[in-house]
Amino acid sequence: MERVRPGSHAAASAAALELVVVAGDGITVAALPADGQVTLGRGDECEIRIDARSVSRRHAILHLGPPLRIQDLGSANGTFVRDARSPVDTASTQPLRKLSREIVELAVGERVIVVRRAAGARQVPGAPEPPIVRDPAMLALHEQAARAARSTISVLVHGETGVGKEVLARAIHERSPRAAGPYLELNCAALPPTLLEGELFGHEKGAFTGASQAQPGLLEAAHGGTIFLDEIGELPPAVQAKLLRVLEDRKVMRIGGRAARQLDLRFISATNRDLEAETASGAFRQDLYFRLSGVSFAIPPLRERVAEIAPLAERFLAAAGARLDRIQPLRLSAEALACLERYSWPGNVRELRNVIERATALADGDEIVPADLPGPLTGAAGAAGSPVRPPDSRAPAPAPAADAELPELAPAAVAERQRIVEALEQCAGNQTRAAKLLGISLRTLVNRLGEYHVARPRKRP
Repeated sequence: MERVRPGSHAAASAAALELVVVAGDGITVAALPADGQVTLGRGDECEIRIDARSVSRRHAILHLGPPLRIQDLGSANGTFVRDARSPVDTASTQPLRKLSREIVELAVGERVIVVRRAAGARQVPGAPEPPIVRDPAMLALHEQAARAARSTISVLVHGETGVGKEVLARAIHERSPRAAGPYLELNCAALPPTLLEGELFGHEKGAFTGASQAQPGLLEAAHGGTIFLDEIGELPPAVQAKLLRVLEDRKVMRIGGRAARQLDLRFISATNRDLEAETASGAFRQDLYFRLSGVSFAIPPLRERVAEIAPLAERFLAAAGARLDRIQPLRLSAEALACLERYSWPGNVRELRNVIERATALADGDEIVPADLPGPLTGAAGAAGSPVRPPDSRAPAPAPAADAELPELAPAAVAERQRIVEALEQCAGNQTRAAKLLGISLRTLVNRLGEYHVARPRKRP
């Protein structure tokens, strides 16, 4: 939606105008020239860009006049203005008129709608909810990702475990020209190398024992759409080489196959590792890294996005309550929210969701209070886990055992080591639970313990 309003700066002349653009959760204010015209639309050539798929590339022209006028440019979804032929009734919703290649006069302060949901339309059941974006850094990141979505360039998403890398990947797909195509995900750390190769590339009948019929892989299944490869840093060297060939040739060869099959798909990858450092050490192929990281986005951890904790918690609270068939929805008390906003969240958004689901199950009444939260969030004495501390604090990792020499680590690895230590403390040394909290496989956690010289917790008798 746009609303033309008088300029709000004291120094501005009485004729100065601004255009207020409301799209999703973001609001953009664009200064308007004193006269002439500006083009509104999704295309880069427009003076004022509205980055929404429902908006045409050249949607409308705003003529500054005087008089002030709006002209629809034959947009696919139309431009809607108040129907001047209807009487004004401030107590009710004003009827709208759809313009199609028409030009009408506007009054300052009048609302113009160029994007709206069709009457009676609802969100498709099972469709992902739109991402919650409140933090300024996240708003800027999503804006950049929306621009990248229009191309076919490969995207690499960096960030700690649980920050929502898959949410950004899905958002990129939904805002791309491939949105109507398939969107498939694969966690590269969740499968052993032998199964991972078959899952990605598929196989022909008789390729190996048990291959009773041909099976296409995820790459073929994602043809015409997007494939999201999470934990890309876990790919074995042999699979890295095969994936590189797919990226270069845009063809895939099934296991046991003789003819390559043409592919048309977009690659989005994600990792919580410093792939640039790993290419330098030889742990990850440099040529594959360059192919995957056409454009890179780094998602900040939840502790740096405090403004998003409350709306995320409310969303998880509603979902958890619905699963438990609660008649009365739960509320989050101010004291409980304060605990959430003070906590460091080593497991990020995934840990927040787990905490809210736990609190929903344990809550006695219609309100989540601090007593419903785990001890680490409230600072309860004797509670295992990370202490409550300001979001921007950086407590050093516990010192390793005296007989262990801590290796020099890249900054990303130091941060990951700290998260692992905190997760193990929070889970009282239970490695299976810690791996689940971190969002990685137990095998990956055990490998990280050795790599970062973290002593493995002893099993309790």
